[in-house]
Amino acid sequence: MPNNTGNKVFLGIDTSNYTTSVAVCTVDGEIVADVRKMLPVRPGECGLRQSDAVFAHIKNLPACMDEIKSKLSARPDLRVAAVGVSEKPRDAEDSYMPCFLPGIAAAHSFAAALSYKCQIYGFSHQCGHISAAVYSSGAVDIFKFSKFLAFHVSGGTTDLLYVTFDRDGLRAESIGGSLDINAGQAIDRTGVGMGLSFPCGAEMEKLASERDCEGRKTKISVKDTYCNLSGLENLASELYAKTRDAGLVSAYVFDFIGDTLCEMTKAAIMKFGQLPVIYAGGVMRNYRIRKKLSEYENSYFAQPEFSSDNAAGTALLAKDRFLFCQFPQTD
Repeated sequence: MPNNTGNKVFLGIDTSNYTTSVAVCTVDGEIVADVRKMLPVRPGECGLRQSDAVFAHIKNLPACMDEIKSKLSARPDLRVAAVGVSEKPRDAEDSYMPCFLPGIAAAHSFAAALSYKCQIYGFSHQCGHISAAVYSSGAVDIFKFSKFLAFHVSGGTTDLLYVTFDRDGLRAESIGGSLDINAGQAIDRTGVGMGLSFPCGAEMEKLASERDCEGRKTKISVKDTYCNLSGLENLASELYAKTRDAGLVSAYVFDFIGDTLCEMTKAAIMKFGQLPVIYAGGVMRNYRIRKKLSEYENSYFAQPEFSSDNAAGTALLAKDRFLFCQFPQTD
């Protein structure tokens, strides 16, 4: 490849349990292509089995890759210098989910088909979320701290993380989180129970708009930096059975999660000091929850379009790894 870096771009691939995602960023960190395709979920269900997710990704990836190619066709001078792919859910040795295998296969197939050397880097899905949150929040200067706190709150994860950043990239260590079900699970199970379609977060947010909880206190369960959320599912189910008011129940669910995250944030700051806090993951699209957490100094939120599953963060991680490692700039 040419020695200059101006024509280099970086491809990201993420195959989570909810979305097939492919994205491209420039060497300057600009997202120039972002393609996503949701995995289909049958009515009345709250997610997918891994075997169904793998099959759906295999069906989605060709169309997603074709769309990326079409978006880049206007710039034939661009060269993909590296491919980043989500290969596991978290930064842990035993972290594994089959749904990431189609993405790994696509990354290697793409790189192998090129006529020049293209690096392949594997990352965790969680670090991709954090990277996308930093990018879209405008808090790129957060990396000057070399360490910060992050929440990853979604259907599959409610984690509090201690994040370090250096020449080797992002590393996220779990320091707290839910001890039972995840925030997104509580939201979707409640929504499906009220007859809404999965995923339920957006529809419940509309129902909760301008509603209050009519004096009902959220009986959260937080100890240090850990929480329990299974009680929320039961409380929400009982409240809906009693009132049949989907707006009230939705507001209660979001306030419960927001209050829980507030208490966990307080505990983390007490324990680790006044570090910046990044909030990432699909649940953090919710305005009601974000409003509760925005009172904390040095709090940053992913933009809604980069809160849900995406490959933009993975592409950015590939760019950083490539530049930091200073690979040869030749074909």
